[in-house]
Amino acid sequence: MIDRKLFIYVACIACIIACVGDFAVMYIYDEYYPGYSQIFNSISSLGASDSPVSFQISTWWVILGFLMIIFAIGFRIAFSVDNKYVKVASWLIIIYGIGEGFGSGLFKADYVNNVITTSAKIHDTLGGIGIFAVFIFMLISQKIFTKALYPRIYKFSWIIFISGILILVLFSFRFSDSENNIIKLYKGLWQRLLVLDIYLYFLVIVYLMFKRQLVIKK
Repeated sequence: MIDRKLFIYVACIACIIACVGDFAVMYIYDEYYPGYSQIFNSISSLGASDSPVSFQISTWWVILGFLMIIFAIGFRIAFSVDNKYVKVASWLIIIYGIGEGFGSGLFKADYVNNVITTSAKIHDTLGGIGIFAVFIFMLISQKIFTKALYPRIYKFSWIIFISGILILVLFSFRFSDSENNIIKLYKGLWQRLLVLDIYLYFLVIVYLMFKRQLVIKK
């Protein structure tokens, strides 16, 4: 039988690897994609079929999905497997991992003659569901880390949630038909800020998981 506390630590490490690794992978592999810009190009285009690093990026996204699922299980074990809010929160993390991890890795964001493919539609849909799930997770977490017991975390949850929504709105301008839309041009920047927003929240949760294990006997 796997040691409970050990698994929680493994889950925390999995989340750290996922969050830090995702930015590291994007930074490393964009160097092998001539003309690619972290500011102007979306993350999805790194994994598209015409990308020279398509296989590496897609493989990483699948790994990311697995890491998030491990994190979700550890989260549930750490904060009570019987608490209904913890159960829902852990499933929302899993949905995020499936959408942004498996969905992005297995379905390419391809366009043929500037027409979106079925694969890209699935890619965008699963990714959107994943993002929606993580925002719901932020709200559900406030039922776990209540204002009375965790005032700073509760406040931080709202800050991350609101800032995330604002960044998501900016990122949504990528659907604008205007090619001269300045906000649309910076879609790569908005998307990375959105990912950073989400990962900062996950890393704070990891801190709470670590801290909780230090005060609980085995």
